[in-house]
Amino acid sequence: MKKIILSTLVLFALASCKKESQKNDEAVAATDSISTSEPSSAAAPLKMLTLDKVSELLNKKNDTLYVTNFFATWCGPCVREIPHFKNKIEELKGKPVKITFVSLDQKEVWNTEVPRFVAEHGIQNHTVLVDGQLMDEYFFKNNFKQWTGNAIPFTFMRKGDETDETLGMITEEQLNEKINSFLK
Repeated sequence: MKKIILSTLVLFALASCKKESQKNDEAVAATDSISTSEPSSAAAPLKMLTLDKVSELLNKKNDTLYVTNFFATWCGPCVREIPHFKNKIEELKGKPVKITFVSLDQKEVWNTEVPRFVAEHGIQNHTVLVDGQLMDEYFFKNNFKQWTGNAIPFTFMRKGDETDETLGMITEEQLNEKINSFLK
């Protein structure tokens, strides 16, 4: 019963983001200038992670800063923040920072819409797939202090024992401040 209620809440939250996305599609299309590489049919398939593997990624404790952004291709706020992350990927090349996008799109579009979207936005080498329907209250409780899966985008940062959670769209200034505070 708890799984059904939690799944319903997750789906409701994701649907809410979709409604906002539909309102903003025209504005995003008009201002979106993040595509720096053409979609490639020869691109390697995206990697699917189990929840255990996602937990391993989220809980790595070393000198590397791990920035994990949970998104969906249909989420307007998620799409609008992608350029900020792309800028940081370029800026921090060669530094101990790993930025990963976790697509929570439904499995039906894993081989069609998601690969097209990530190639179009130039993030295919930084994106993994996760079956969000498998995320339950234990997954959230075991990995996050605040996030319960109720909305996206969501950004989680970890370096050693220090963490940061941002629910909702993150501005470029916020992203820069947060990453810089970890890299001091």
